[in-house]
Amino acid sequence: MKKDTLITAAGRHPEANFGVVNPPVYHASTITFSSLEDFQTRDQSPYGQIPQYGRSGTPTQFAFEEAITALHGGNNTVAYPSGLGALAGAAMAFLENGDHVLMSDTVYGPSRVRISGTMLARAGIETTFYDPAIGGSIGDLVRPNTKVIFMESPGSLSFEMMDIPAITAVAKEKEIITMVDNTWSSPYFCQPISLGVDVVCEASTKYVVGHSDVMMGTVTVRNEEQFRQLKGIANSLGYHAAPDDCYLALRGLRTLAVRLPRHQENALKVATWLQGHREIAEVLYPALPDHPGHELWKRDHSGASGLFSVVMARGDWTAGAAMIDGLERFGLGASWGGYESLVLPAHPEKVRTASPWPYDTPAMRLHIGLEDTDDLIEDLEAGLARYATAC
Repeated sequence: MKKDTLITAAGRHPEANFGVVNPPVYHASTITFSSLEDFQTRDQSPYGQIPQYGRSGTPTQFAFEEAITALHGGNNTVAYPSGLGALAGAAMAFLENGDHVLMSDTVYGPSRVRISGTMLARAGIETTFYDPAIGGSIGDLVRPNTKVIFMESPGSLSFEMMDIPAITAVAKEKEIITMVDNTWSSPYFCQPISLGVDVVCEASTKYVVGHSDVMMGTVTVRNEEQFRQLKGIANSLGYHAAPDDCYLALRGLRTLAVRLPRHQENALKVATWLQGHREIAEVLYPALPDHPGHELWKRDHSGASGLFSVVMARGDWTAGAAMIDGLERFGLGASWGGYESLVLPAHPEKVRTASPWPYDTPAMRLHIGLEDTDDLIEDLEAGLARYATAC
């Protein structure tokens, strides 16, 4: 089936639910069994999509995981209670004390601070950050104990594109697991497993849910062995994706093929307008033809989401506050992927270590929602006028 058909069909089994179109919400902790043999069989098989105990999953969760797996062309998926939970769960499944991980310098802030800087460091796992433009030269950083290479393309603040196939080729040769945070594209615009990636992490909170009302994460893997590692650690850590949240995530997924192209259309209009504004030095959006990673984006992705950053041509955060605080159509918030437009101050210069941030003026991340772009541009135009006055 094509992507648009998978989005509407995957995970649906009306014949098993009295003809009900959507998988029902199963609230469950305790599962009872028809016989001792039935209990012993299921108790020995916590990896299958069969109800065994509420924490291990319900049919609602299994339906959502089945749909995400189908879109990615993977072996299986595990759902988590948040995107950060998915990233942490994947890290704990494939890394252990004494290991070394290579992590892109542009990764999502909590991946860097809470996973690498806190959780992995406490577990005796060392992290080396690398320039996202490294490509096949990643092999120069590999150590005998390097077990995982972690990527994010594009980076969700600075939007550099990575040559994922070049990196995965090196990793396969050296038997290293590759992971990627694919939240920006969602499973609709990019399927990293087809690019050679082993483990795909996503904050389904963003575009999959699409309505800013559910926390959800997923990890999709390439093969059965990886799934068993992932699911085993998820159970051991007590991860559980709530059935109501899985239901809402699955409902959001059904309209992904309609929403994401609209986000892209709106974002391109706004980004192109911003490129011509005298207060804007750079628009960091891979879908723009003059973006340094445009060719990689075009090769590996079938579209672009609504998230990008802008770098101001002059000024400081006093002017930035004057602009942001008066915006009427853009909320000030750290998330993205919902139907609404958002703005967030961006500070890559505070965290990057392997590849310096080349700008010294304020940067802002914009999420372009589903509003009329004329209204969004009018709001930004007034904000940029306030910025200029405050400079």
